[in-house]
This record gives sequence, C-alpha cells and structure tokens, in this order.
Amino acid sequence: MSIIVTPDENGVAGLAADIYADDIRRNGYVPSHTRVMAMNPEAELAFENLIRAIASQLGARRYELVTLAAARGARSLHCRLAHGAKTLPLIPEQQLVRVATDHHDADLTEAEIAMMDFAEKVSTDASSMTDADSLRLREVGFSDREIVDIALAAAARNYYARAVQALAVDVDVPPTLPAALREALVAGL
Repeated sequence: MSIIVTPDENGVAGLAADIYADDIRRNGYVPSHTRVMAMNPEAELAFENLIRAIASQLGARRYELVTLAAARGARSLHCRLAHGAKTLPLIPEQQLVRVATDHHDADLTEAEIAMMDFAEKVSTDASSMTDADSLRLREVGFSDREIVDIALAAAARNYYARAVQALAVDVDVPPTLPAALREALVAGL
C-alpha cells in the first residue's frame, strides 16, 4: 500500500480532477495508479500525450501487444491487468489468454511475435540489446519509424511501471476482466 495520500473524486481539483474524470468516463472508476500519478498532473498529462503520439503511429493492437510484453518483462501487475482489459476489445478473450500465457503460441503474426520479444527484452535487459534486435524487427517488415515507436512504447511502459512499483501503489483488478484472463496475466509475475 502506497504511503501517498490521494484525494477521492470529491476532493480533487484542477488538472487532477480532469484526469480523474477521464478515468471515470473510460473505466467507471479511478484506479489507484491514476490517483498516485495525478499527484503530479502535469507529468501524468505529459505521459498520456507521449503515449498518444506513440500509439497513434503503431495502432491500438500493436501498441497494446508491446505494452503487455514490456509489462511482463517489468513484472508489472498494474500494467498487465490494466492493459489486459484495454486489449480485450482488440483481441478475442481466448486468444488474449494465450498471448498472456505465451505469445509465441497465440496465433500472432511473425511481426507481432518479434515486436513482443523486443519489448520484453527492453524491460528485462535493454543494456544487452544490439543492432541485431532492431534488425529482427526490420526483417519482419517494420519501418525505421515503427522500430523507434516499438522501442518508445516499451520504454514508456517501463517508466510508468517502475514509478507505480517504486511508490508501492495498490494493484487494481479491472472489474470487467474475465477470471481466466486475469489468471493468465498474473501467472509467473
């Protein structure tokens, strides 16, 4: 449990109130990570703008797959659960359970598997990455812009995951997340 004291929906003001309102509109509630990160609303909004700039180029499906892989590498329950719920409208539940369990055996394209491998490595051992890691993405058809965006998406997920982990933020389970998917997302973390 985080020691950070955050206001509830009735006590929040200014930019933080706008951030809370967006989460209520999207999710029906304000997750713990939003409450803590909205303590610096300018940084939270800057992060959201960064994510929009990256995701708009990658597309929602690719962005969420990269995010799930980076979150796995970062061992982030927060991000795996939140983005599992966000990915559910993009990928059928049974396939998403397989993606969460082993993306190599989930009927993904070769390009999707390669970008998930790359994103997970960004989270687990970025300092060992070489041109060979980026060349693998080029071999499966990604442009230089897409390779940069995949790296940015994975690195941005690490920023957010590490911050909420460092602050011991409570892990929320999205109420719409099916039990089988929840179990697959948290297995092994």
